[in-house]
Amino acid sequence: MSRLRIVCLGEAMVELSLDRDHPETARIGFAGDTLNTAIYLKRMAGDAEVAYATKIGSDQLSDRMLSLMASEGLATHLVHRSPNALPGLYAISTDERGERSFQYWRDTSAARRMFEAPGLTLAELAEHDVLYFSAISLAILPPEHRRDLIDWLPDYRARGGRVAFDSNYRPALWPDVETARTTIAETWRRTDIGLPSLDDEMALFGDDSEDAAFKRLRDYGLRTGALKRGEKGPHALSGEPAGPFDPAQRMVDSTAAGDSFNGAYLAAHLSGLPEADCLQAGHQLACRVIGLRGAIIPREEVVPA
Repeated sequence: MSRLRIVCLGEAMVELSLDRDHPETARIGFAGDTLNTAIYLKRMAGDAEVAYATKIGSDQLSDRMLSLMASEGLATHLVHRSPNALPGLYAISTDERGERSFQYWRDTSAARRMFEAPGLTLAELAEHDVLYFSAISLAILPPEHRRDLIDWLPDYRARGGRVAFDSNYRPALWPDVETARTTIAETWRRTDIGLPSLDDEMALFGDDSEDAAFKRLRDYGLRTGALKRGEKGPHALSGEPAGPFDPAQRMVDSTAAGDSFNGAYLAAHLSGLPEADCLQAGHQLACRVIGLRGAIIPREEVVPA
């Protein structure tokens, strides 16, 4: 049996973690929604190849970013380099309850140009069995490149590829709500594995209840994946019962809660585990991640002994 090949598409960013107790200091790291998922997916996916697809700069921070990806076992052959653009940057702080606040500098990031030549091509993505991306991946692209990607998805699926998608809705990245709503709804209809968050879906589509959001997602044709509901635990898009889901023991930093859920869920699902086990895997990892600071927790914390 050939090795499963997965590609995660998106933006890797420089992360400045601000210290609430020492405002003059910050820790430098590297993260981004789909990069976080790629790392957790690789940690839990065994022998599967997990590639990351993006464009970064040719600067020293980009060099370090690339080294991090390689150290996590990600395939980096689809990480293209720009000679004149830098990676995006964001600063993150957390309050005493672990809730996050962000400031971004990403308007001219190299990732926005990932499909500009020389750069990433759809043919390179087509070489993989599974493509994972998010609404952030779509939002940062120029409209013509976004259109090309969405239009290409039916052919990719017809050839046996599977699409996994997370509607990670960030209003500031979109020109208007209607563009975001239309784009994300269209992408849901071309998705095999859905990983939406309830709060994002309700904020974007105006659903008046969880049941309304769930029904709308099912009406798009989604039957595989999970509607993430925070501490309540996930709801299987298949409609299968699952749970109960134990609450997190502590909440220190909610960064990457959904991203880590996605990575663990996909690793379990692509390994052929039952749906209830996939949901538990995602929930349990997310609970561990929010108990520690930072988007990427130490490797030994992912699967405790």
